[in-house]
Amino acid sequence: MRNRVYYKLIAGLLTLCSLTAWAGDVEDGLAAYNKKEYFVALSNFSLAAAKGDKAAQFKLGNMYNKGEGVVQDYAEAVKWYKLAAAQGNAGAQFFLGYMYNNGQGVVQDYAEAVKWYKLAAAQGDAGAQFILGSMYDSGQNVVQDYAEAVKWYKLAAVQGIAPAQLNLGVMYSNGQGVVQDYTRAHMWYNLSAIDGDAIAVKNRDIIAAKMTPQQITEAQKLARECQARNFKNCD
Repeated sequence: MRNRVYYKLIAGLLTLCSLTAWAGDVEDGLAAYNKKEYFVALSNFSLAAAKGDKAAQFKLGNMYNKGEGVVQDYAEAVKWYKLAAAQGNAGAQFFLGYMYNNGQGVVQDYAEAVKWYKLAAAQGDAGAQFILGSMYDSGQNVVQDYAEAVKWYKLAAVQGIAPAQLNLGVMYSNGQGVVQDYTRAHMWYNLSAIDGDAIAVKNRDIIAAKMTPQQITEAQKLARECQARNFKNCD
Protein backbone atom coordinates (compact mmCIF):
# COMPACT_ATOMS: atom_id res chain seq x y z
CA MET A 1 0.00 0.00 0.00
CA ARG A 2 2.16 2.84 -1.29
CA ASN A 3 -0.72 5.23 -1.91
CA ARG A 4 0.27 8.37 -0.08
CA VAL A 5 -1.16 11.80 -0.63
CA TYR A 6 1.25 14.72 -0.89
CA TYR A 7 -1.09 17.69 -0.67
CA LYS A 8 0.32 21.21 -0.73
CA LEU A 9 -2.74 22.34 1.25
CA ILE A 10 -2.51 25.76 -0.35
CA ALA A 11 -5.89 25.97 -2.06
CA GLY A 12 -8.22 27.67 0.35
CA LEU A 13 -5.63 28.43 3.02
CA LEU A 14 -5.24 32.00 1.88
CA THR A 15 -8.85 32.61 2.81
CA LEU A 16 -9.17 30.11 5.66
CA CYS A 17 -6.22 31.37 7.71
CA SER A 18 -7.81 33.03 10.71
CA LEU A 19 -7.16 36.57 11.80
CA THR A 20 -7.09 37.75 15.37
CA ALA A 21 -9.64 40.11 16.84
CA TRP A 22 -8.80 43.59 15.63
CA ALA A 23 -9.92 47.15 16.19
CA GLY A 24 -10.00 50.26 14.04
CA ASP A 25 -8.37 50.02 10.62
CA VAL A 26 -7.90 46.26 10.75
CA GLU A 27 -11.48 45.54 11.78
CA ASP A 28 -12.77 47.86 9.07
CA GLY A 29 -10.43 46.21 6.58
CA LEU A 30 -11.73 42.75 7.43
CA ALA A 31 -15.35 43.90 7.09
CA ALA A 32 -14.58 45.37 3.67
CA TYR A 33 -12.60 42.28 2.62
CA ASN A 34 -15.48 39.96 3.52
CA LYS A 35 -17.70 42.08 1.24
CA LYS A 36 -15.06 41.84 -1.50
CA GLU A 37 -14.48 45.59 -1.31
CA TYR A 38 -10.81 45.00 -1.85
CA PHE A 39 -9.74 48.60 -2.49
CA VAL A 40 -11.20 49.69 0.85
CA ALA A 41 -9.76 46.63 2.60
CA LEU A 42 -6.32 47.28 1.11
CA SER A 43 -6.38 50.87 2.35
CA ASN A 44 -7.31 49.87 5.89
CA PHE A 45 -4.88 46.98 6.07
CA SER A 46 -2.09 49.20 4.74
CA LEU A 47 -2.67 51.77 7.49
CA ALA A 48 -2.61 49.10 10.21
CA ALA A 49 0.35 47.26 8.66
CA ALA A 50 2.39 50.45 8.54
CA LYS A 51 1.87 50.72 12.30
CA GLY A 52 3.28 47.22 12.73
CA ASP A 53 0.07 45.17 13.05
CA LYS A 54 1.18 41.64 12.16
CA ALA A 55 -2.30 40.40 11.25
CA ALA A 56 -2.75 43.29 8.80
CA GLN A 57 0.70 42.59 7.36
CA PHE A 58 -0.27 38.97 6.88
CA LYS A 59 -3.52 39.92 5.20
CA LEU A 60 -1.71 42.33 2.87
CA GLY A 61 0.63 39.50 1.95
CA ASN A 62 -2.37 37.35 1.08
CA MET A 63 -3.92 40.06 -1.07
CA TYR A 64 -0.74 40.56 -3.08
CA ASN A 65 -0.29 36.80 -3.29
CA LYS A 66 -3.77 36.34 -4.76
CA GLY A 67 -4.00 39.62 -6.66
CA GLU A 68 -7.04 40.86 -4.74
CA GLY A 69 -7.54 44.59 -5.33
CA VAL A 70 -3.96 44.82 -6.62
CA VAL A 71 -1.87 43.42 -9.42
CA GLN A 72 -0.59 40.05 -8.24
CA ASP A 73 2.92 40.62 -6.93
CA TYR A 74 4.73 37.75 -5.22
CA ALA A 75 7.70 39.90 -4.19
CA GLU A 76 5.36 42.34 -2.43
CA ALA A 77 3.56 39.42 -0.81
CA VAL A 78 6.88 38.10 0.50
CA LYS A 79 7.72 41.54 1.89
CA TRP A 80 4.58 41.63 4.01
CA TYR A 81 4.80 37.98 4.98
CA LYS A 82 8.34 38.54 6.26
CA LEU A 83 7.24 41.45 8.44
CA ALA A 84 4.38 39.41 9.93
CA ALA A 85 6.48 36.25 10.25
CA ALA A 86 9.19 38.12 12.14
CA GLN A 87 6.51 38.94 14.72
CA GLY A 88 5.53 35.28 15.01
CA ASN A 89 2.50 35.12 12.71
CA ALA A 90 2.21 31.39 11.94
CA GLY A 91 0.21 31.91 8.75
CA ALA A 92 2.87 34.23 7.35
CA GLN A 93 5.57 31.73 8.30
CA PHE A 94 3.67 28.98 6.49
CA PHE A 95 3.33 30.99 3.29
CA LEU A 96 6.95 32.11 3.41
CA GLY A 97 7.83 28.43 3.46
CA TYR A 98 5.64 27.92 0.42
CA MET A 99 7.11 30.92 -1.44
CA TYR A 100 10.68 29.78 -0.82
CA ASN A 101 9.83 26.21 -1.74
CA ASN A 102 8.39 27.32 -5.09
CA GLY A 103 10.58 30.33 -5.84
CA GLN A 104 7.70 32.80 -5.87
CA GLY A 105 8.84 36.34 -5.13
CA VAL A 106 12.19 35.01 -3.88
CA VAL A 107 15.02 32.87 -5.15
CA GLN A 108 14.04 29.24 -4.58
CA ASP A 109 15.66 28.07 -1.36
CA TYR A 110 14.61 24.73 0.09
CA ALA A 111 16.52 25.15 3.35
CA GLU A 112 14.77 28.47 3.93
CA ALA A 113 11.44 26.86 3.10
CA VAL A 114 11.97 24.13 5.69
CA LYS A 115 13.00 26.74 8.26
CA TRP A 116 9.76 28.68 7.87
CA TYR A 117 7.60 25.56 7.73
CA LYS A 118 9.15 24.39 10.99
CA LEU A 119 8.51 27.73 12.68
CA ALA A 120 4.86 27.61 11.63
CA ALA A 121 4.55 23.92 12.57
CA ALA A 122 6.00 24.59 16.02
CA GLN A 123 3.10 26.99 16.58
CA GLY A 124 0.61 24.28 15.68
CA ASP A 125 0.00 25.14 12.02
CA ALA A 126 -1.49 21.89 10.70
CA GLY A 127 -0.74 22.67 7.07
CA ALA A 128 2.95 23.16 7.82
CA GLN A 129 3.02 20.00 9.92
CA PHE A 130 1.52 17.97 7.09
CA ILE A 131 3.88 19.38 4.49
CA LEU A 132 6.90 18.65 6.69
CA GLY A 133 5.64 15.11 7.11
CA SER A 134 5.32 14.77 3.33
CA MET A 135 8.81 16.19 2.77
CA TYR A 136 10.47 13.79 5.22
CA ASP A 137 8.36 10.89 3.93
CA SER A 138 9.36 11.40 0.30
CA GLY A 139 12.83 12.84 0.89
CA GLN A 140 11.80 16.01 -0.94
CA ASN A 141 14.43 18.69 -0.26
CA VAL A 142 15.39 17.00 3.04
CA VAL A 143 17.09 13.74 3.98
CA GLN A 144 14.38 11.08 3.95
CA ASP A 145 13.43 10.22 7.52
CA TYR A 146 10.32 8.12 8.12
CA ALA A 147 10.35 8.62 11.88
CA GLU A 148 10.40 12.39 11.39
CA ALA A 149 7.61 12.07 8.83
CA VAL A 150 5.47 10.14 11.32
CA LYS A 151 6.10 12.79 13.98
CA TRP A 152 4.76 15.59 11.78
CA TYR A 153 1.92 13.51 10.34
CA LYS A 154 0.70 12.73 13.85
CA LEU A 155 0.66 16.39 14.83
CA ALA A 156 -1.40 17.23 11.76
CA ALA A 157 -3.60 14.13 12.07
CA VAL A 158 -4.77 14.99 15.59
CA GLN A 159 -5.93 18.33 14.21
CA GLY A 160 -8.23 16.45 11.86
CA ILE A 161 -6.16 16.72 8.67
CA ALA A 162 -7.48 13.78 6.64
CA PRO A 163 -4.46 13.45 4.28
CA ALA A 164 -2.17 13.19 7.32
CA GLN A 165 -4.40 10.47 8.74
CA LEU A 166 -4.27 8.65 5.42
CA ASN A 167 -0.49 8.82 5.24
CA LEU A 168 -0.17 7.65 8.84
CA GLY A 169 -2.20 4.63 7.80
CA VAL A 170 0.33 3.95 5.07
CA MET A 171 3.24 4.29 7.49
CA TYR A 172 1.70 1.83 9.94
CA SER A 173 0.77 -0.53 7.14
CA ASN A 174 4.33 -0.58 5.79
CA GLY A 175 6.16 -0.30 9.12
CA GLN A 176 7.93 2.89 8.08
CA GLY A 177 9.00 5.08 11.00
CA VAL A 178 6.85 2.92 13.30
CA VAL A 179 6.44 -0.73 14.12
CA GLN A 180 4.14 -2.31 11.53
CA ASP A 181 0.63 -2.40 12.96
CA TYR A 182 -2.36 -3.22 10.78
CA THR A 183 -4.82 -2.31 13.54
CA ARG A 184 -3.40 1.22 13.80
CA ALA A 185 -3.23 1.47 10.02
CA HIS A 186 -6.89 0.49 9.72
CA MET A 187 -7.81 3.00 12.44
CA TRP A 188 -6.13 5.91 10.63
CA TYR A 189 -7.59 4.85 7.29
CA ASN A 190 -11.02 4.79 8.94
CA LEU A 191 -10.56 8.31 10.29
CA SER A 192 -9.43 9.64 6.93
CA ALA A 193 -12.29 7.82 5.20
CA ILE A 194 -14.79 9.73 7.34
CA ASP A 195 -13.92 12.78 5.23
CA GLY A 196 -14.66 10.76 2.12
CA ASP A 197 -11.07 10.11 1.05
CA ALA A 198 -11.36 7.44 -1.66
CA ILE A 199 -7.75 6.29 -1.27
CA ALA A 200 -8.27 5.79 2.46
CA VAL A 201 -11.37 3.68 1.79
CA LYS A 202 -9.49 1.57 -0.76
CA ASN A 203 -6.46 1.09 1.50
CA ARG A 204 -8.64 0.23 4.47
CA ASP A 205 -10.43 -2.47 2.49
CA ILE A 206 -7.16 -3.92 1.20
CA ILE A 207 -5.58 -4.10 4.64
CA ALA A 208 -8.75 -5.57 6.15
CA ALA A 209 -8.13 -8.69 4.05
CA LYS A 210 -4.91 -9.25 6.04
CA MET A 211 -6.55 -8.82 9.44
CA THR A 212 -8.56 -11.05 11.74
CA PRO A 213 -12.16 -10.08 12.55
CA GLN A 214 -11.02 -9.26 16.08
CA GLN A 215 -8.36 -6.86 14.78
CA ILE A 216 -10.88 -5.11 12.55
CA THR A 217 -13.31 -4.75 15.44
CA GLU A 218 -10.54 -3.29 17.60
CA ALA A 219 -9.49 -0.85 14.84
CA GLN A 220 -13.08 0.34 14.40
CA LYS A 221 -13.41 0.81 18.15
CA LEU A 222 -10.18 2.84 18.29
CA ALA A 223 -11.36 5.03 15.42
CA ARG A 224 -14.69 5.73 17.12
CA GLU A 225 -12.99 6.57 20.41
CA CYS A 226 -10.47 8.79 18.66
CA GLN A 227 -13.20 10.68 16.83
CA ALA A 228 -15.20 11.07 20.05
CA ARG A 229 -12.14 12.66 21.66
CA ASN A 230 -11.79 15.04 18.69
CA PHE A 231 -8.65 13.15 17.62
CA LYS A 232 -6.85 13.67 20.94
CA ASN A 233 -4.68 10.86 22.35
CA CYS A 234 -5.39 8.62 19.40
CA ASP A 235 -1.99 7.07 19.01
